[in-house]
Amino acid sequence: MTNQIRVRGIKVGGGAPVSIQSMCNTRTDDVEATVRQIRELVSAGCEIVRLAVPDKDAAAALGPIREAVPDVPLVADIHFDYRLALAAAAAGIDKIRINPGNIGAPEHVRDVANACRASGIPIRIGVNGGSLEKDMLAKYGGVTAEALVESAQKEIAQLERFDFTDICVSIKSSRVPVMIRAYRLMAEKSAYPLHLGVTEAGTPAMGIVKSAMGIGSLLCDGIGDTIRVSLSADPVEEVAAAKRILRAAGLRRDGPDIISCPTCGRTRIDLIALAEEVERRLAGCTKPITVAVMGCVVNGPGEARSADVGIAGGNGMGMLFRKGEQVRVVPQAELVDALMELIDEM
Repeated sequence: MTNQIRVRGIKVGGGAPVSIQSMCNTRTDDVEATVRQIRELVSAGCEIVRLAVPDKDAAAALGPIREAVPDVPLVADIHFDYRLALAAAAAGIDKIRINPGNIGAPEHVRDVANACRASGIPIRIGVNGGSLEKDMLAKYGGVTAEALVESAQKEIAQLERFDFTDICVSIKSSRVPVMIRAYRLMAEKSAYPLHLGVTEAGTPAMGIVKSAMGIGSLLCDGIGDTIRVSLSADPVEEVAAAKRILRAAGLRRDGPDIISCPTCGRTRIDLIALAEEVERRLAGCTKPITVAVMGCVVNGPGEARSADVGIAGGNGMGMLFRKGEQVRVVPQAELVDALMELIDEM
């Protein structure tokens, strides 16, 4: 089990539930737009929100943003300038993402460590395959899992030198096999909580697949304490994908799990449209139930026996069932309405 840190009201590591993160893509110095997007992300299910802090204007906006969303855990993403980290700590930020190796002299690292310690602010060390140090690239012949882990250990040592251990670590790569191996190695060598992600995963079409493979594989191994799905898309889509990954890994039951068959030559209904309608109508449902949408009444109830409730289409009629047992037969046009009524009764 990893150590535990706290990001405002969210526990990370130490057996706490895996939390969902995303990052605003607004200019941080546009306070109104950033606050609006933070609220959108939280409404979608995001639990920790990261903000880019590239300059003094962005740092100056952190105070007003903090006042506008006082209960949302906020992370300041900082590179190179340790003074921005100090400003973020003073503004009431809840976590700082910064690499000690790129903020200059040891006294700068000391100052950041002291400021974060005084305010109870954890630091995320973020090692990335795209910005791996030249000496690591030369030693390992490129971006390898071993190079990423050694780089992370060097960064950790710079904070531990000043007795700072309130640390979370990410070791991301855009190559899924490298990312998986790196996190597995890190989990063997360190007890610091791990922030999982496939960096620069791409558009949703491929990025969600990469993230599900990388993040999901590790979660199923019991590795990972908080996740961010990185997509070239609206950040709200990242949150939706993260929730689906956690559900698929069996780590979240905060809404319906819809299972449906892929259709075959026995199918006599428009199953695709039927499944999409069920998914749409259950979008706001928070009941932790499994709902099956099957294409025929021959195998449907049996194949979906583990479902709490489901429907199976036939030729003009359809079956409504609960736990694999038939409830009643209804016309196909009434199937979804009947399903919704049954779910409302649960």
